[in-house]
Amino acid sequence: MEEVRSGKSHKITLNNRGAGLITGVNAVISFDPNEVLLETEQGVLLIKGTELNVTKLTLEKGEVEVDGRVDSFTYSDLKPGIKGENGLFNRLFK
Repeated sequence: MEEVRSGKSHKITLNNRGAGLITGVNAVISFDPNEVLLETEQGVLLIKGTELNVTKLTLEKGEVEVDGRVDSFTYSDLKPGIKGENGLFNRLFK
């Protein structure tokens, strides 16, 4: 049975692969110039690219603004903090 999520709406707006606004964000798990990892209403979102910056963070509104060159967005339904050989972070950072 599919899990139904409630709460904030989740949306990604990306301009020219460079500047973007992500809504429906619950937490920023981690970020560096090559990856931004967010917990969103629709699961964990991994943004990969180069020279990535989190330019604005408003968790009260659930909004994150990112700039840099975005190469990919990848979603996972796993919860952050799952460890082990098949855990989220182990698979994402191989």
